[in-house]
Amino acid sequence: MASSKPASSALTSAEPPSRRVLPKGQHTRAVLLDAGLALSSELGLEGISIGALAEMVGMSKSGVFAHFGSRDDLQIAIINEYYQRFEEEVFQPALQQPRGLPRVRAMFENWIRRVTEEVQSGCIFISGAVEFDDRKGQVRDALQHAMKTWLAAFRRAIEQAIEEGHMKQGIDPYQIIFELHGLILSVHYEARFLEGSNALERVKHGFERILNCYGAQPCSQARLVAASMVQAAQKPSA
Repeated sequence: MASSKPASSALTSAEPPSRRVLPKGQHTRAVLLDAGLALSSELGLEGISIGALAEMVGMSKSGVFAHFGSRDDLQIAIINEYYQRFEEEVFQPALQQPRGLPRVRAMFENWIRRVTEEVQSGCIFISGAVEFDDRKGQVRDALQHAMKTWLAAFRRAIEQAIEEGHMKQGIDPYQIIFELHGLILSVHYEARFLEGSNALERVKHGFERILNCYGAQPCSQARLVAASMVQAAQKPSA
């Protein structure tokens, strides 16, 4: 049985994942995971099965079964693959920004960018939570672990912003994460289900209001400080 935890986590290591030519078996597995991600965007994780994936890629069920021993194993592998891609697109680029407010801003903006790109296809973290919120088991555990790990990394970035003096001392990082996560869920619901045309503008405004509430400086001034820090970090040393 596959582990419910992602096999590797860039959230605990800043090292980029290695890129190499995969052996045939691993290449086939990667192709199956690509197809599984596409299928889950249409049917949700609950719609994923060995048979459905085999039909989609033109393989026999036994061929797919050789890579994933059960339906749960397949669903967990898809969650782990989605999670790894999320890290690469959202978390790792943000590490290039200075710790503190610039990194917090980059993490949220990257997260929003990914969510808005998934308005049509759907987000596994969000749709999976609806499908498995009351269903105990390894699939639910894998979803929960992935999301908790990401939120913990974001919370740490906020704690660093407090340490750097970019956010008020004594504020509760858990409360800030709660509010930021609420914005993500709202923009997905507003844009995907209600088909609101200005959801992205509203979530950006909401983010600035949160920074204005918890920031050590007024929001407009905080943006200038963040921009100046990014420029200083990018300037080549003499």
